[in-house]
Amino acid sequence: MPKLALLQSRDYGSPEANKKQHLKLIADAAKRGANIICTQELFLSNYFCREQNTEHFQYAQKIDQALLGDFQQCAKDHGVVLALSFFEEALNGVYYNTSVMIDADGTYLGKYRKLHIPQDPYFEEKFYFTPGDLGVPVFETQFGKISLIICWDQWFPETARLACLAGAEIILVPTAIGWLPDEKEELGAQQTHSWTQVQLGHAVANGCYYAAVNRIGTEEPIEFWGQSFISDFYGQTLAQASDNNEEILFADLDLSKLREHRQIWPFLRDRRIDSYSDLNKRTIES
Repeated sequence: MPKLALLQSRDYGSPEANKKQHLKLIADAAKRGANIICTQELFLSNYFCREQNTEHFQYAQKIDQALLGDFQQCAKDHGVVLALSFFEEALNGVYYNTSVMIDADGTYLGKYRKLHIPQDPYFEEKFYFTPGDLGVPVFETQFGKISLIICWDQWFPETARLACLAGAEIILVPTAIGWLPDEKEELGAQQTHSWTQVQLGHAVANGCYYAAVNRIGTEEPIEFWGQSFISDFYGQTLAQASDNNEEILFADLDLSKLREHRQIWPFLRDRRIDSYSDLNKRTIES
């Protein structure tokens, strides 16, 4: 029964400081029994997408040994699976919001590139990121079959469904989401409720473990709302973090019970795939 750990953290001011802090958090989580560890979205930097500024492309990095080496060694030393979120430079002028999977022996298993890219005030992601082109892969790790989706992807049921159709047992969701000052008083509670409920629905509809890890702290003007959580396949919250503290959130995942559950609640079996062709259209004309 693997133990999942989510690292709910904040920006420490520089990529070097963020890397150092997260290596400490990974080691701490491993010492406390974690087998699978996931960071928040873009954990090596601040959430620079609050503005359109070409200087922020300095945070982009190649997904290579120079970037991953220390994390691969950390995974091997502690025997843990790592899910890490980066600003990827694929080519000069082509950048992705990317998460990678490293197995418990330090092996790099591959990456996922964020499919859905938002464009809202202070969430100016289309300026930085190209939409993902790798589909929704499933990574066969020593502690389960895991898929990664990223933040804005969490609002779209198609991403979670694609992951589970490919065999995912666990969906991990690195996230950076928060309140804006002029909205929090009137809409803050509704926003966090919607965020939680839509994702719990993905866990139920797909019969999977589902975990979202958010950041904390205020990066003007966004107040990141934390509240990272881990859900089982009934949509029951197994653990939830605070809205303002750095913490490591843990939950045990019983994969044998998950497999039994899918036999009793066979949502994937009973899909009417012969009736869904219109889902490939932007709209359905009457």
